[in-house]
Amino acid sequence: MPNKKKIRVKVKKRKLKIKNILILLLILIILYFGISYLLHIKIKNIYIINNSIVPDKEIIANANLEDYPSFLLTTSREIKNNILKNNYIKDVKVTKKLGSKVYIEIEEYKPLCLYNDEIILESGKKINNIYKLHLPILLNNVSSVYDDFINYFSKVENDILTKISEIEYTPNDVDNERFLLTMNDGNYVYITLTKITKLNKYNSIKDQLEGKLGIIYLDSGDYVEIKE
Repeated sequence: MPNKKKIRVKVKKRKLKIKNILILLLILIILYFGISYLLHIKIKNIYIINNSIVPDKEIIANANLEDYPSFLLTTSREIKNNILKNNYIKDVKVTKKLGSKVYIEIEEYKPLCLYNDEIILESGKKINNIYKLHLPILLNNVSSVYDDFINYFSKVENDILTKISEIEYTPNDVDNERFLLTMNDGNYVYITLTKITKLNKYNSIKDQLEGKLGIIYLDSGDYVEIKE
């Protein structure tokens, strides 16, 4: 038999390129310190917009931003959800801008009146008057028409609400949603809930009295009885 020749297989040994490894390590180190630096940049400025009841300081506390935490790690959703826990807050829009600035736009629930030292909000919630707001005082129970009361009185403009001193529920055989309003200027207004938007014209109605006081019937007939 012929002699078989042994075939030599050469195994090439790959030489590790130290230079490439060092470059990769350098890139990783730069990325690590770069990301770490960015994550440690704190919020620099907080701007609160459109709040008239809840103070800026309280909103910042509600949002857990008192210590001006990381700008990148603090999400807009997190800020919003924290602020919405405040009963006075209806909605929140949070915008983060360059320069580590956070803009918080607030929409508050409208406070309607005071009843038994609690504020009734347009949300229907009754909460403590912690901000000592001056509001019309609801004199008696309106539980039988509560939802309608909230719905319709929410449509009264804020500057008109400030002119009301007392709200009294005075239903009769004809109208189960009739109210008597005592105004700060000494006038009285009878109003039914379905016609509540007429109250927004109170200033022009008052001007027609030419300085006299009277009882204004907006529940039916739209007429004025002048006080003697």
